[in-house]
Amino acid sequence: MNFEKMTISDSFLITPDLFKDERGVFRRHFCQNIFKEHGIEFDVKQTNVSENLKKGTLRGFHYQSEPYGEDKIITIMSGSLFNVMIDLRPSSATYLKHFTIELKSENREALVIPKGCANAFLTLEDNTVVFYLMSNFFSSENYFGIKYNDPYFNVQWPFEPSFISDKDNNFVNFKIL
Repeated sequence: MNFEKMTISDSFLITPDLFKDERGVFRRHFCQNIFKEHGIEFDVKQTNVSENLKKGTLRGFHYQSEPYGEDKIITIMSGSLFNVMIDLRPSSATYLKHFTIELKSENREALVIPKGCANAFLTLEDNTVVFYLMSNFFSSENYFGIKYNDPYFNVQWPFEPSFISDKDNNFVNFKIL
């Protein structure tokens, strides 16, 4: 597995080693020991799957506050998406910065999103399926969001979303406390 540091502190893009033969392809998706060697402490508490039927589906920005902060590892199982991560950790060197990346299932990459970062994505294809490893349990009392088009962050989405939930569309703009 190759771990590439991204521009948000503690975030990584992971490219797997592929083992191919006449049967197909095998890859290791997660190994706690290998992650630990790269300074990533990750204990899987929950897994989630997001099945997005249509291109232009937007989900996010979502995050959980402490004590339910959660690290995430996302992998695109089919399709592709434009992902945006915002660092909301006041002690981080990249506080209030955002990072964008296009993820495609054909690349088999995984993105490590550290706790304290809000995350959102916009699907670039129909039938985009996202698999999540989560380091903490869902807590509705600690669950928050930021509006996807918040002018403070001025994210340059590749196009305007076609499908967005009322919940995500009604998140408020970010305010520094």
